[in-house]
Amino acid sequence: MNKLPSSVKIVEVGPRDGLQNEKQFIEAIDKIALIDQLTNAGLGYVESGSFVSPKWVPQMSTSADVFAGITQGNNVTYAALTPNMKGFEAALAAGVKEVAIFGAASESFSQKNINCSIDESLERFLPIMNAAKANNIKVRGYVSCVVGCPYEGEISPEKVADVAEKLFNMGCYEISLGDTIGVGTPTSVQKMLHAVSTKVPVEKLAVHFHDTYGQALTNIYTALSMGIAVVDSAVAGLGGCPYAKGASGNVATEDVIYLLNGLNIETGVDLDKLLAAGWFISDILGKVPVSKVSNAYRAQQAK
Repeated sequence: MNKLPSSVKIVEVGPRDGLQNEKQFIEAIDKIALIDQLTNAGLGYVESGSFVSPKWVPQMSTSADVFAGITQGNNVTYAALTPNMKGFEAALAAGVKEVAIFGAASESFSQKNINCSIDESLERFLPIMNAAKANNIKVRGYVSCVVGCPYEGEISPEKVADVAEKLFNMGCYEISLGDTIGVGTPTSVQKMLHAVSTKVPVEKLAVHFHDTYGQALTNIYTALSMGIAVVDSAVAGLGGCPYAKGASGNVATEDVIYLLNGLNIETGVDLDKLLAAGWFISDILGKVPVSKVSNAYRAQQAK
């Protein structure tokens, strides 16, 4: 095992990946307030919206308004998911400076999620990559189902490596490896990361864990020990995979920061301000944060 990194970049995905499947519609003004609070907490990267069909993802229909309304911090990236050329053009018009595209390591998931094969999905991204290059827009790549799939079960690490390599070779500057249904364990994560890092430099990789079986923090520690220094997470543990029964949300940013603080790993994030942002959006949703750290701090304050 390698030495742990001295600093870690947190990619905050709550405003997009976290909120996109919420049934209760969240107004643009509340999303803007959340993103501004996350910026104020010291997050250097906030996935702020998605330019997709409002018919399929109504929660993201306000993304242009959100990008117009946020107070953009210096040296902060505000990214958007753009799964097709129409979405990319809308993001460009909204002034977005970085976009994300996504592929899957599972053929079944790709077919059921976006109605095409993995190779077809990657082919669809070529015009986006060309347009992004022409407009000086950075592109981040996501790979979903990197250790398990709701339809196929276990996924071969070599398959993940293959998809990650293709996205990297297309021009994605960073590849985020997502345990979409949260079934990963340190052993399966280790095998997967070992396979991927033979095809893509480890410094170009990020991890994105869901906490369905309570393994996300353990899996993050495993990834850190293998040289990964970029972690995706969602404030208050927002999100979840709609295609997987029982899949809980993304690992909570509050819990990740608490872990990293305990390891003396620098993140630049103010935990108190982050907690306040999590309580803010959870109160709007009428939910308790899916963050043990958040709930422990709130219990202490109530004493």
